[in-house]
Amino acid sequence: MSTAVLTVDLGAIVSNWRDLDARTDCETAACVKADGYGLGVVEVARALAGAGARHFFVAVAEEGVLLRKALGPAPRISVFSGHMAGDTELIRGAGLVPVLNSVDQMLRHVESLPGHSFGIQLDTGMNRLGMEGAEWAAVRDIALPQNPTLVMSHLACADAPDHEMNARQLARFHEMTDGLDVPRSLSATGGILLGPEYHFDLTRPGIGLYGGIPFVDARPVVRLDVPVIQVRDVSPGETVGYANTWTARSPSRIATISAGYADGVIRAMGAKATLHAGSSSVPVVGRISMDLIGVDVTGLATEPDSLQLIGRHQSIDTVAGFADTLGYEILTSLGARYRREYTR
Repeated sequence: MSTAVLTVDLGAIVSNWRDLDARTDCETAACVKADGYGLGVVEVARALAGAGARHFFVAVAEEGVLLRKALGPAPRISVFSGHMAGDTELIRGAGLVPVLNSVDQMLRHVESLPGHSFGIQLDTGMNRLGMEGAEWAAVRDIALPQNPTLVMSHLACADAPDHEMNARQLARFHEMTDGLDVPRSLSATGGILLGPEYHFDLTRPGIGLYGGIPFVDARPVVRLDVPVIQVRDVSPGETVGYANTWTARSPSRIATISAGYADGVIRAMGAKATLHAGSSSVPVVGRISMDLIGVDVTGLATEPDSLQLIGRHQSIDTVAGFADTLGYEILTSLGARYRREYTR
């Protein structure tokens, strides 16, 4: 193995989608933005479509165009960013469904693509995307006669089931949408796990499909194996890596592995990070650099050919914790230099 290998278990992604789908009595879509959370949108979406997913969400129109080429005309592809300036031909050509976020987007859409499908996003308290109450009141009588495909909002604190914001947003969503003859959606992965009152007509899981928290029952999806380039003996008092941040206190064996922050192994992980040789944990030493990482393999019985950063013994969320970040960031940062292998 000359380059790091990122193995993506498409069967696990499908299993996670089916598990989340079984927890609701409504339609389950799939969020595949950011190149399928960094794992390859074409491969991920085709696997999910084969399992029965018929509605996909992307962040921007350009992602939707790529997805349409991969999946063909049948699935619905909704775009969270709505109808941005310059998106008209992309939306028309790929048959995308913009989720409109403002009065300006509503006007742009109905003027440039009359009769073309659209959804609507409402702000129920996250203050990120969507129409607030006054905006929704201003366009409601224009929007509803044109049969929007969906009215949705997004939960800010669904990963924390006891957070009072969840109930507050749920009540606000009811206030803004009760009585509408339009499919409704409030929940991504965290909202699905909050219970049926949050499910409405459609859910749109993202991180749970890819093995991340808060879906603790998810099957692991990703394995990352990194080759060892060289192993050297380091004497007591010698240092490893930039800025002499690690000093050997006893005779040590240090492996240099072929990955770094250019591959999404975040520099801030630093000395907190560990890798695995089989079931044995081995610590990173010195600073993580662009392409190389030092690892203390002194305690191993044999010299390893590769070490595992993500896999059976260490989840994406564990790795994220080394850098005080989220599994989302780890997944979407995984570098293009990895050799990607897909299994089912």
